[in-house]
Amino acid sequence: MLRSYRRDRRYIIAEIGGNFTTFEEARALVDAAAACGVDAVKLQTYRGDTLASRSAIFDMENTGVTSQYDLFKKYEIDEELHRKIFDYIGSKGLDWFSTPSHETDVDMLENLGVGAYKIGSDDAVNIPFLKYIAKKGKPVLLSTGMCSMEEVRESVSAVLGEGNAQLTLLHAITSYPAHAEDVNLLAMKKMMEEFPLPVGYSDHTLGSVACLAAAAMGAAVIEKHFTIDKNAEGPDHMLSADPAEMKSIVDQIRVMEKMLGSGIKMPAASEATTRVNNRKSIVAAKAIKAGYGIESNNIAIKRPGYGIAPKYFEQILGRRVNRDISEDEVIAWSDLG
Repeated sequence: MLRSYRRDRRYIIAEIGGNFTTFEEARALVDAAAACGVDAVKLQTYRGDTLASRSAIFDMENTGVTSQYDLFKKYEIDEELHRKIFDYIGSKGLDWFSTPSHETDVDMLENLGVGAYKIGSDDAVNIPFLKYIAKKGKPVLLSTGMCSMEEVRESVSAVLGEGNAQLTLLHAITSYPAHAEDVNLLAMKKMMEEFPLPVGYSDHTLGSVACLAAAAMGAAVIEKHFTIDKNAEGPDHMLSADPAEMKSIVDQIRVMEKMLGSGIKMPAASEATTRVNNRKSIVAAKAIKAGYGIESNNIAIKRPGYGIAPKYFEQILGRRVNRDISEDEVIAWSDLG
């Protein structure tokens, strides 16, 4: 249910949870996500009764001030709908998993055969819940929005302490939408430096720049909310990528991966000809008769690059040529006596 990460390929997740209420809506999202070339489609698994008290409110840019309980009740989906959507995602050749919010959600996902768990930033420091999921022995992707580094350390310790080393950390900013000045992608790099674990990025910004930057900085995973219509009813549509944007994100990341290359500084295969044509050699600044010596006033440095390299300029001064050399002719080592 979760493919192994590759060092040369970012794992891209389309998050559709909260952007549908019916199978037909979910199916359309899955079809569109598959066409974009993502690796996985992820849901959110929750029930309003176990997630939020009736006194909990949202006060965010994408929701305004509203009851969390009422919103979650509106978008919660039952086990049968989960099953149908998971089966459909699998039929498209994509990985599927979900973000549970309570132990009973985990139990339901286990019944459905889920192969991995995403933990939302709201539960990043919910140590009992982290341990409950870790004990399932499946890959865990942990969003770290709202966390200090010390809290990340505590959460990592909780998961690893249950003998589950299949942990991926996701840098995230729990603002909807997140704005550029808050994204702080260097914090993702800090987690990469501190933890011997895959580290990725879960995006809540408007647009694609943050995803592309995170991918270029080495994120193993990129997660982005996904919708067909940014103007549809619901709090997550506005910060989700639509099909055109998601396709662009995927395509640009795949091109970027090719551009990163091996990391070994060496001439590219495509430079073989230009190394010869565009580099420079020592040439005759004027005609030099056989037997005459090389002097600084009768040689110059010009293209092409198949003769004596410029770094040997001083070393060949005083050497005699063994044949007539015309003006502007490239001088080779075999021309020197």
